[in-house]
Amino acid sequence: MKKTILIFIPLILMLSACGWFRDTPEVGVVLAKHFNNKLYKKFDTAVYNTVFIKYLDSLSPKFSNPKTLRSFYEEKQLNPELVMKFFVNGELDTLAQYIERSSAHGFNPETFGHKDLADLLGQLKADKFKSIDAVYPVIAGLELHAAQSLIKYQNFIYYGSLNPRKLFNRYYIVVKRPDSASINAVLQTSRLADLLKEIQPRSSAYLSLQNELFKYSQASSRDEQAIKTILVNMERRRWKTPELGDEYVEVNIPDFSLTWFKKQDTLSHMKVCVGGKREDGYSDKIKQFLKSGKLEDKPKNHETPMLYSKLNSIQVNPIWNIPVSIARSEIYYQALKDPYYLSNSNIKVYYKGKVVDDPDTIQWNKYSRERLPFQFKQGSGGGNALGKFKFIFDNGSSIYLHDTNNKTAFNYTNRAISHGCVRVERPLEFAETLVKDKYEYDQLRMEVNLPPIDTNKMALYKKKLAKKADTVNIFQLKPKWFGVKKPVPLIINYITAWSQNGTMQFRPDVYSLDETLWNAMRKFM
Repeated sequence: MKKTILIFIPLILMLSACGWFRDTPEVGVVLAKHFNNKLYKKFDTAVYNTVFIKYLDSLSPKFSNPKTLRSFYEEKQLNPELVMKFFVNGELDTLAQYIERSSAHGFNPETFGHKDLADLLGQLKADKFKSIDAVYPVIAGLELHAAQSLIKYQNFIYYGSLNPRKLFNRYYIVVKRPDSASINAVLQTSRLADLLKEIQPRSSAYLSLQNELFKYSQASSRDEQAIKTILVNMERRRWKTPELGDEYVEVNIPDFSLTWFKKQDTLSHMKVCVGGKREDGYSDKIKQFLKSGKLEDKPKNHETPMLYSKLNSIQVNPIWNIPVSIARSEIYYQALKDPYYLSNSNIKVYYKGKVVDDPDTIQWNKYSRERLPFQFKQGSGGGNALGKFKFIFDNGSSIYLHDTNNKTAFNYTNRAISHGCVRVERPLEFAETLVKDKYEYDQLRMEVNLPPIDTNKMALYKKKLAKKADTVNIFQLKPKWFGVKKPVPLIINYITAWSQNGTMQFRPDVYSLDETLWNAMRKFM
């Protein structure tokens, strides 16, 4: 019996080596059944893997996520996952169709490799292979092109084609971007058609822009500038910024406006003044400044940053801690020209943290503005540059919303005039909406010499007025803080086109950010 077994062992090994007992891999089984063609049952995984690796190496330089793609397929033993799951059920065709229609989002379908994907799909569907060796490069090419097309399409449509935080140096809004985990999740989907449907932008703001893009593109006389403006704003709407919730405040820089939204309602809408545009030729001038180190070479850039935060408090009768940049560029020259400027403007001077008792006697011409050793604070009161209200939210740019004693600026068409903070047209109305408490609001009104809404508090109000008018015991106005019941999300945004009541609204590209964005994304159009 032993001898018989020993005789058969070499025979079994020889037959195994010839492939007599080799199972047909899943892709071969799937395609053989679909096409009713036994050729695919000859599919040899080892030979296919060699072809696949060669294709992956040659295509990797052209792919946007080659390392993630390689890692995914190594984990899957180089199996053609997408072809196996989505060729027979037609969902790879669905992918090609979505890509073909990507012009509705403003993209050129070739950005996502539409031609290569469609050609390879056509070759496999034709089922005209003479040998199994001719099948391998088509399967490998289709798998890799489908994977790359899917990844890139999902990234661009769902997250946006560009990362604004890398493009703009004053974009401080956290945006969610694709990573290896999200890419792997896409490649491992079991419902490709559903995924493609789910990633389509569906906000009303985006869909209205998409509709306007179609109208402008089909018009007999194309307005190229309008189309460009719509396209860059569609890109902005694709960025995955923080969820704002049902109630939030938005400052739109190009519109010079502040709007308080609550669900579908607008609780408040008012004008604002924002930071002035950077100097022309800023890039070249900043290079010169970095070389010379001279303040007179430093170009001005007061642009208000784009950011997300939450309004958490109000400072009434605020003190203005004057920034170093303003102290050097403005306060220094005013004090040099007029020795009484500081006291007349209610500005206190500090040296090493201690107040200077008589700043009018400082010999300013002894100090260079580059090495100015003083700090400056403007006290509370009518002449304060921040007005009577300062609205606080956490941010790393020392930016806040505030009142102003220069009300005429709200009549300007171009209100990009501040040093970076946002001046609010109707601060009292804004404060009332923010505190959402009748008692707190009355306290706030009395701090700025306005009568309370509750007439029962009139006696207290008159007492406060009398105290302020007491000439014997000189009253010193000080800041007072008011909290909010619930922090309100705030986004300072940059939107230059939107549809409003069926009419397109366009605003000037006040900081030239549209141009910067267009130059970066035009290669995808």
